[in-house]
Amino acid sequence: MSDSLMFNNDAYVVLETDRPEELLTPVEMFDKLKKIVIKFADDLPIDVQRIAGVDERVQYLLDTSCELDLAPGEYLQWYVVRLEK
Repeated sequence: MSDSLMFNNDAYVVLETDRPEELLTPVEMFDKLKKIVIKFADDLPIDVQRIAGVDERVQYLLDTSCELDLAPGEYLQWYVVRLEK
């Protein structure tokens, strides 16, 4: 049986090309990914493109990934962090 604390998303550390490290709340992370999913809709990985809705695509990425290649030499990475023990 897995520990439910393992699935608490307090925050995300976000790394982007040529930008300083950023700490985002789950809502902020969802919104950031949503903008990217809309902007890069045709360039998303095939498994993400198969998902119909934008919100569903974002949730899929949050649940299954931690990185997107946005363009040659450009990336977005995110990692879940728990702020309190």
